[in-house]
This record gives sequence, C-alpha cells and structure tokens, in this order.
Amino acid sequence: MKNTILMILLLIANSINAQKKSEFSGSWTLVSVENTNSDGTKNLPYDVNPKGFLFFDEIGNYAVQIYKDKRSKIISGDKNKCTPEENAAIVRGSNSHFGEYEIDEKNKTITFTIKTASFPNWEGTIQKRSYTFTNNELKYSVTNTTQGGKSVIAEVVWKKL
Repeated sequence: MKNTILMILLLIANSINAQKKSEFSGSWTLVSVENTNSDGTKNLPYDVNPKGFLFFDEIGNYAVQIYKDKRSKIISGDKNKCTPEENAAIVRGSNSHFGEYEIDEKNKTITFTIKTASFPNWEGTIQKRSYTFTNNELKYSVTNTTQGGKSVIAEVVWKKL
C-alpha cells in the first residue's frame, strides 16, 4: 500500500512538473534586456530593439541567443581575420548559451544548468533566476551577468511565439 501511494505521489509530482515545463516549452522572441548597475543607473546592453531567440523543450533542454539589433559587418568578410575592434564588437553584441533547465513554480525560479556559453565563465555553472510569467510574457532577472558580474542585474523579457 505504501509503495502504491508513493508511486501515485511521484506520478502527480512529475505530471505537475511536466505541465509547468509545457507552459514554458516552445519558442520565444526577445523583447528587451535592461541592466541596472550597482549605482542605480540603467542601460540597454543590446540596444533598443535587440534580437533574440529562446527555446525550451518539454524534457528540460534550452537554448538562448541574444544579439544587438545593429552590428557592423566584418570588413575582411572573414571572422578569422577580424580587427581587435571588430572582435570586441562581436563579443559585446551577442550572448548565447544552452543546457538544461528546471522550473520551480513555488519559488518562481528557473534554474539554468549551462553546458556551453559564448561567455566561457558561465560554462558548467548553475544559475537561478527569479521570474514572472503573465500573458505569454516571461521576465527573469540575471544576478551574475556577463557585463559586470554581481554588480549588475539584468532584466530579460521574452514573448512567446
């Protein structure tokens, strides 16, 4: 009897988690990224109309790509022959990472287990981000950003496609 009850509870818990992942699963387009610095000043690291794509699948995998709306072309046409300034612009104008995610509905957090990232310092890290989810819009806070570490907090907003 105890085993049956335990099995039922596990099935219910898995069903609830799968349902939550279903709400998140699918494709998202980036709306905005706004950084707040430790002194309270704000900036838009990817400009006013950033481009981006977020994908969550139902089994716990995700991928993120974020780009500035306007980026200069590489003069040589060969990314292996960029000038130092062109390389710096590429790095500052983009951010991507992928791995696995978990949703904690009770605490309103998304936990990203980052496998690979354009910012190598994030690789192999686990990052919790508080979120809100309303009207097909997902907002989450990044408290250890690629642009200032813990002294900058980013609010990232996505719209479900």
